[in-house]
Order: sequence, then structure tokens, then C-alpha cells
Amino acid sequence: MHKSDLVTAVADATQLSADKADRAVSAAVEHMTNALARGESVSLVGFGSFSVRPRAARTGKNPRTGETIQIPASNAVGFKAGKALKDAVQ
Repeated sequence: MHKSDLVTAVADATQLSADKADRAVSAAVEHMTNALARGESVSLVGFGSFSVRPRAARTGKNPRTGETIQIPASNAVGFKAGKALKDAVQ
């Protein structure tokens, strides 16, 4: 599913115009992104939780040359599925 598919589904389910549904979906994504950028977690009950997880610096290999390279520490977004989502997928 792409964002446009989600916008169409939201518009159909809520009787909103496609433009209003697009603004609603975009606003939700923007607020979730901003919260994660601040280091906060985002929990959607029944769906799951997004959180920022630190990744330690590590040594890797350049696949083309085989040369050892140093990969710097970074932050990554993690997702943990909620029970309802797990049950729906099973």
C-alpha cells in the first residue's frame, strides 16, 4: 500500500474529500516524524509502536573491494507490532 492508496481508503472510510484525507494523512505522518525526531516514541494502540533506537558504531566491509570500513553510530527507527496487528496477520 502506498500513501495514495491510504489517502483513498481514508477518504472512502470517513466520507472526506480526497484533498482533506490527503491533508489528514500528511499531518499525521508529519507529527509522527517530528515526535520521533525529538526522541519520543509513537504508540498506536492495536497497531504498534515506533521508537528511536541507537545503533552503535561498527566495522563493516565494502562489498565491492572487500576493504574494511568503519560505520559510524546512528539512530534508527524501530517498530514493534501490537497484538491486534500480529493477530490480523496470522
